[in-house]
Amino acid sequence: MALVTALSTLCIVALTLTPIVVAQNSPQDFVDAHNAVRAKIKTCEMVHSVGPYGENLATANGVLTTAAAVNTWAAEEKYYNHNSNKCVGGKCRHYTQLVWKNSFLVGCATVKCKDNWSSVISCNYSPSRNVVGERPY
Repeated sequence: MALVTALSTLCIVALTLTPIVVAQNSPQDFVDAHNAVRAKIKTCEMVHSVGPYGENLATANGVLTTAAAVNTWAAEEKYYNHNSNKCVGGKCRHYTQLVWKNSFLVGCATVKCKDNWSSVISCNYSPSRNVVGERPY
């Protein structure tokens, strides 16, 4: 019994002296670490990524809200001919990506540029389709 008591006491002392470590970082910790590195870059370009996702980008001088970006893309509906399934002048691809029937995952982010005068919003869609000639819905 003395051995059990001694081992128990030793474990309690060891646990007391061991610093508490957080098992996982919060999502904000990852964002903050990335942003600290990215803040050193002096560019804020709106460039489409080349990847497996559909993507809509929007930029504006000043504050750009999510609603304003989505409404800009939705306004391209006027260039979409529902009967022929074609974009007039090729100006409805943001709209068709926005409403694409098989894209059920969306992730968006807003970046306020270092100049404090402009913003960029990017939304990515998965699965990506938005294929010319296929109907979006």
